[in-house]
Amino acid sequence: MITVFFTALVGLVLLRLLKSFISPFFFQDLAYFITLLRFGIRNKRYESRKPAYTILDIFLDKVERIPDQPFILYKDEVYSYSKVDKLSNQAARAMQKHLCLKSGDCVATYMTNSPAYIWIWLGLFKLGCSIACLNNNIRTQSLLHCFRCSGAKVIIADPELHDAIEEVMPELRKENVQVYYLSETAISENSETFLDKVKAASDEPLPKSLRSSVYGKSLAMYVYTSGTTGLPKAAYIGHGRILRGTGLFDICKIQQKDVVYTPLPLYHILAMMVGICGTITKGCSVVIVQKFSANRFWDDCRKHKVTVVPYIGEVMRYLCNVPERDNDASHNIRVAIGGGLRIDVWHEVRRRFGDFHIYESYASTEGNIGLINYANKIGSVGRVNYFQQKLTPFEIIEYDVDKDEPFRDANGWCVRVKKGVPGLMIGKISAASPFVGYAGDKSNTEKKVLRNVFRKGDMYFNSGDLLMVDQENFVYFSDRIGDTFRWKGENVSTNEVSDILSLVNFIQEVNIYGVHVPDHEGRVGMASIRLRENNEFDGEKLYAHVRDSLPNYARPLFIRIQDTLEVTVTFKLRKVEVVKQGFDPSIITDPLYFLDEREKNYVPMTQTIFDEIKANKKRL
Repeated sequence: MITVFFTALVGLVLLRLLKSFISPFFFQDLAYFITLLRFGIRNKRYESRKPAYTILDIFLDKVERIPDQPFILYKDEVYSYSKVDKLSNQAARAMQKHLCLKSGDCVATYMTNSPAYIWIWLGLFKLGCSIACLNNNIRTQSLLHCFRCSGAKVIIADPELHDAIEEVMPELRKENVQVYYLSETAISENSETFLDKVKAASDEPLPKSLRSSVYGKSLAMYVYTSGTTGLPKAAYIGHGRILRGTGLFDICKIQQKDVVYTPLPLYHILAMMVGICGTITKGCSVVIVQKFSANRFWDDCRKHKVTVVPYIGEVMRYLCNVPERDNDASHNIRVAIGGGLRIDVWHEVRRRFGDFHIYESYASTEGNIGLINYANKIGSVGRVNYFQQKLTPFEIIEYDVDKDEPFRDANGWCVRVKKGVPGLMIGKISAASPFVGYAGDKSNTEKKVLRNVFRKGDMYFNSGDLLMVDQENFVYFSDRIGDTFRWKGENVSTNEVSDILSLVNFIQEVNIYGVHVPDHEGRVGMASIRLRENNEFDGEKLYAHVRDSLPNYARPLFIRIQDTLEVTVTFKLRKVEVVKQGFDPSIITDPLYFLDEREKNYVPMTQTIFDEIKANKKRL
């Protein structure tokens, strides 16, 4: 007994020495990895079952164990786990009878946030079907593209999005697509209703045999991302990946008594996979709102006694822009989970709203890299964790911005960057950290794979992001590369915007890029254009075109008219210099224009407008 005691005492002393001499974060790193390992083993066990044990099965377990526990809080309505279960049964039966769905089919949802979004999604899973979560901001060609690449033949849409559907209805009819509106009465001639069919259906449980062919790798949902080039791509999300995504709630120690508030749209991966699916795994409650409002945010949180908030950086910045109130720090929030939070905003959030734990993270919809700032280091997105690196390694390599590709040495191998230097984040593709890719054109998936990186035959996922590691092994986000930038929490594909602007008859050539604006997250869209010979710039016409063709976050706010657009030796449009020059009329001699929503026009960019933007007096 005495020997055991002294052995344990020596062990404790050695552990304290280890902590002092090796890393002050040793125990946090170890605890984080143990949590990762624990739910990783659990999820592997779930995925290996036949059929797989999915988020739906976890939901049904909660229905049986805590049927009356509030699941969804929406406006003044409360939906218990049992109520949502019955609604999803009715939805499943209505879709089975009227939409003729069978296991393996995919249905596209084109909806705003509401409880219906969730019980329709669960109903699809009960039939062994999948869901394509269309961004409700997209229109015309983008909408058609996103729908087509999902392979779906049915769209369930909100009545308020009727006009957007009608714009593409001729094309949908050619392809025999069924469109159902979430209503009880017809919206227009030949439109189909869905809500009346749900209400008429039985709420009895459906047989599990309907989803007997669902496995861990089976398609659960398509979530759309701009990627690095072209139109939005449908990222393949399997049932196993959903469960892995909910692990954030394990890391953040979320409990059944917590109340989650998700102001993000449900087509967003953070809202659906983390906010909703995470809530299900813990059996807690989630507050959903139709649309984010910075003015209403804290009142909602107080009303529902919210304790957990998934966020993107823009959400936090908007909250900080609201005039200060005496009760700013009067709330119950203890945890915020998300990404894209700038350091200065982080400090302001703590000053105004209290020092709750912010779990800033780094991940992408389709990627195989996941980091989270479990050590609560301001500005960091996570750590280079020795234990995690052995299981799911990532690397940060040198990137040639001018050539827009990873730098390779004389032997053709990529080169790891030194600490303190930004580089391209890449994740090793393996069984433990797979990269499935996108629906449709296989070249889109292949473009995201780097081969022969450090040795022949190895493969890495190309994140398209620049990150940096400091001397303490904390990781920081630096910027995006290539053809995509972020604005208002959304990825903007420069190729897509360029294609849209090129349709305007007075534009010969266009170069789209993002420029930094003081005190704003991400980069705002700007276009350098070359006019067709003998044509003049028409600001009203261009405004009307981008308003009708692009969501607001993708519309270029600044236009620069140039005689020639500079290209690289491989004939790619050069963006480096124009990005550096930005939109300052005191520097740029070319004609500049600003998108003025009040004038519904692109108006000449003046020094006054520039100064107002710089002083944050003009809303963008």
